[in-house]
Amino acid sequence: MFEGFATADIAVADGAQPGGTIRVRHGGSGPPLLLLHGNPQSHVMWRHIAPRLARRFSVVCADLRGYGDSLKPAATADHAPYAKRRMAQDMADVMVALGHERFRLVGHDRGARVAHRLAIDHADRVERLAVLDIVPTIEHFERADMNFALGYYHWFWFAQPHPFPENLIDAAPETWLRAHMTRGAAPEALFGPEAWAEYVRHARSPRNVRGMCEDYRAAATIDLVHDRESRAAGRRITCDTLVLWGQNGKIGTWYKPLEIWAPYVAGHVSGGPIPSGHYLAEEAPEETCAALEAFLG
Repeated sequence: MFEGFATADIAVADGAQPGGTIRVRHGGSGPPLLLLHGNPQSHVMWRHIAPRLARRFSVVCADLRGYGDSLKPAATADHAPYAKRRMAQDMADVMVALGHERFRLVGHDRGARVAHRLAIDHADRVERLAVLDIVPTIEHFERADMNFALGYYHWFWFAQPHPFPENLIDAAPETWLRAHMTRGAAPEALFGPEAWAEYVRHARSPRNVRGMCEDYRAAATIDLVHDRESRAAGRRITCDTLVLWGQNGKIGTWYKPLEIWAPYVAGHVSGGPIPSGHYLAEEAPEETCAALEAFLG
């Protein structure tokens, strides 16, 4: 995976807590492009797309804090170490460390939520933004209904107080991972044996599981505070934004994504469905990459 890419661990600060490092793979040449993964994955989810994009861009694939091989702060009562604002700052710092002051940005799932916050808090840094298979976090919670509660039940389970969900997952991590990610499909066929082995490795780490749960606890608490403050202040994404979703997934079934995103973006909003489920970059890499290349320019 990632032939021709280099691996690096880049130091980041962490407020009152000890700092740590963010694991990245980077390669290619051209305008800088940051790719952020979803839950419960790592940068490995970009393995099909990153080498192709590297023909035209300087591609950086990073593990979010709490995931993969990046730092994993302890659980706290306010969940601030896992606020999307903190996670976005990590990525801004990583790009500066690699010499990239301005960059294009693509995020999937949790990575798209970090990308959304990054595009607001660091608007002068983000030239173009693509979000894959999400609507804004605050919209999910404010529109919550029976479909959301059952289909995204893990949002509420992971957000239960530490260490209740962690203890349950840690008791049978691979059984949980198969149920969570595959919905009955064979994971080796869906993701490939090498990527699946990486996802299983991280699921077997109690620190990774804790980081994942803290991410969701932050989403239900401190992230909503920040999102409501930004919305009340009229702070929007200023760059052009691409919205993609899996036509066989829940986002396009439950919502009208372009209509929901429009009030959050001051630039131009475009996009549409990709013939896949939730994991666009792995289920339909050719179609996803073509849409990204056309948008990123």
